[in-house]
Amino acid sequence: MWSVESGYKPRVAIVDYSLGNLFSVLHACRKVGLDAFISSDKKEILAADAVVLPGVGAFGDAMDCLRQRDLVRPLQDLAHSGKPLIGICLGQQLLMTESFEFGRHRGLNIFEGQVVRFENPRGPQGPLKVPQVGWNRIYRPPHLKQQTSGDCWYDSPLEGLRDGEYMYFVHSFYAQPSDPSVVLAVTRYGHIEFCSSLRRGNVMAFQFHPERSGTAGIQIYRNLARLILKSLQREDIRCAA
Repeated sequence: MWSVESGYKPRVAIVDYSLGNLFSVLHACRKVGLDAFISSDKKEILAADAVVLPGVGAFGDAMDCLRQRDLVRPLQDLAHSGKPLIGICLGQQLLMTESFEFGRHRGLNIFEGQVVRFENPRGPQGPLKVPQVGWNRIYRPPHLKQQTSGDCWYDSPLEGLRDGEYMYFVHSFYAQPSDPSVVLAVTRYGHIEFCSSLRRGNVMAFQFHPERSGTAGIQIYRNLARLILKSLQREDIRCAA
């Protein structure tokens, strides 16, 4: 059975499509004991125990790069395979149906919904700058608070974090999932509340950068390592049945 005690380090592929914060993600993965590597080879990516889709840049350019590397279908297949697929920043946005950044662009459509720009966010002192750059808080969405009296982030990448924890953001656009039940965390930028993390089964994503968010961000990576091991355990049980 897979476990931390067994000494096995899960293999995690970080997708290289020329628009990602690859090395900071690589460092964070390795810090929590994951055997992480950077690759654009779809065979290597599909063979990994989990996959991280990072990203910094424009949505349309990113999708073009994924198509050029023949990675669109493999990523879609991964989402249905049971293996953990983790999106970070632009990587979260790419999981959506479409984006309106510099035109209209089709995404991976793993989550139904759109990616839209911050439209004139206003705070107590007036208009806020776009992009949002810096620290902001993540909160538990109402639908999760209503489901349990305990930690509604239990058994998720955000387990153990306090409601209102600070994370580091850099973005002008954000995801609007059609299904509110996939929203794992929300954040407020001025008068706009947006989805800052989402999850459905094995697919998890963050608009913020956990690898740039200090000790709380590293806790997210530790949680991800634990969830990856759990997915391996489930696969072992399935294969043995």
